Amino acid sequence: MEAPFVTPQEDTAAEAIEAIGDELDVFDDWMERYQYIIEMGRKLPPFPSEWCNDAHRVPGCQSQVWLEEKEADGKLYFAGLSDAAIVCGLVALLLRVYSGRTREEIQETDPSFLRDLGLVQALSTNRGNGVEAMARAIRSAAAVSA
Repeated sequence: MEAPFVTPQEDTAAEAIEAIGDELDVFDDWMERYQYIIEMGRKLPPFPSEWCNDAHRVPGCQSQVWLEEKEADGKLYFAGLSDAAIVCGLVALLLRVYSGRTREEIQETDPSFLRDLGLVQALSTNRGNGVEAMARAIRSAAAVSA
C-alpha cells in the first residue's frame, strides 16, 4: 500500500500487539517508553494536509487527530496524524495493529490490549480516553460495509 497508508509489519494484529509489548518491555520506565512511542509517530508516512479537516477528525480526543481509511484487496488501510507528538505515536501504534487487516480481524481485535500493555493507565485520563476513541473510530470504520 502506498503512503500515506500504513502497511503492517506483522502478519496479524495479535503478532503486532505481542511485538509492541516486547518492544515496550525493553525500557525500564515510562519516560523511555514515551520517547519510543513518540519516535514511532515520527516514522508515520506523511499525512496529506488537505485531510486535516473536520471530516477526518476523530471525536473524543483532547489533541487533534485525523484518520483516513482505504480498502484494497479485502483489507482496510489507515493513515493518521495528530498535532501532539505523543498522540502521533499512539496513532502509529494503533495503525501498526489495525492497518492492513480485514474488517473481521479489526473487529475481533479488542482494544483492551491498550490496557493490557499499560498504555491507558500510564497516560493522563484525557489521553487515555483519546487513544480509546481512536481505537473505536478504527473499529467503527471496519464495521461499516464497503
